Amino acid sequence: MSLTRRNLLAGAGAGALALSSGRVLAQTAEFSYKYANNLPVSHPMNLRAKEMADAIRAETKGRVDIQIFPNNQLGGDTDMLSQVRSGGIEFFTLSGLILATLVPSASITGIGFAFPDYDTVWKALDGDLGAFVRAQIAKSNLIAMDKIWDNGFRQITSSTRPIQSADDLKGMKIRVPPSPLWTSMFKAFDAAPTSINFAETYSALQTKVVEGQENPLAVIATAKLYEVQKYCSLTNHMWDGFWFLANKKAWERLPEDLRVIVARNINAAGLKERADVAALNAGLQKELADKGLVFNQPKTESFRDHLRKAGFYAEWKGKFGDEAWALLERSSGKLG
Repeated sequence: MSLTRRNLLAGAGAGALALSSGRVLAQTAEFSYKYANNLPVSHPMNLRAKEMADAIRAETKGRVDIQIFPNNQLGGDTDMLSQVRSGGIEFFTLSGLILATLVPSASITGIGFAFPDYDTVWKALDGDLGAFVRAQIAKSNLIAMDKIWDNGFRQITSSTRPIQSADDLKGMKIRVPPSPLWTSMFKAFDAAPTSINFAETYSALQTKVVEGQENPLAVIATAKLYEVQKYCSLTNHMWDGFWFLANKKAWERLPEDLRVIVARNINAAGLKERADVAALNAGLQKELADKGLVFNQPKTESFRDHLRKAGFYAEWKGKFGDEAWALLERSSGKLG
């Protein structure tokens, strides 16, 4: 599969058609499962999910058909989390930072300024820290696939000012996902965070309910947030990923041989999506600048120092516990 920025920014109409292909087979599939997510149809997650669903359908000889519902078609993040828990949908990809409303330790992957680069991220998430979080998720009757998908490092955008240092965040009205960790971090910077589901983010920025938001460049591009923002500060303040979650009962209904096929293809697609997102985020700065976003590169040490002095790291070490924090610092180095 050839994935380019042209694919990424292509019209959603053709993508929607592509995602729906194969649904005719759903009439006869032994297992017809729904997979929902919150990202635009042209995002690498959905392009790789389409490829994944096709491969699963072919390899299981039509016994398993996964229907894809992108772009919040089945509700906001909190709605879809409820649905995957109840069995209304069988698969759902969700940021660990939002999953933390159900599984508190899931948000440890988003600790501010913990991961300096992707090598550090994958060492932690494909290793002991990832295994720890998946074990906690399993206690909530959800199954997390082995490979977390990438959402990229997050950057701060604003309609009012660039963020050069931690001091520039003071008083800023910024949209954050409905997650305690995000709210806590931006409060530690003396900002004014507001929890808003992703589906309402564009309109909240457009109507100036908030002046800024933070997301990876691929999301800023696919959701066209550059249309309602002026500045983009490359803070890399958080790494964020998507756990590929399955309803436990639906997962266990699949015979073992089918589970092996489904899991293998989901994890393989996740690894490809990681490469896609990293490449796209690296290349999107020029395209977004051409669309009017003004970029700046802040020095990140002031942010980590501010969080340390505000007691942010100490607070979250207490919440996550010594075991989880030690697994994090094994990769990130000493934080607080």
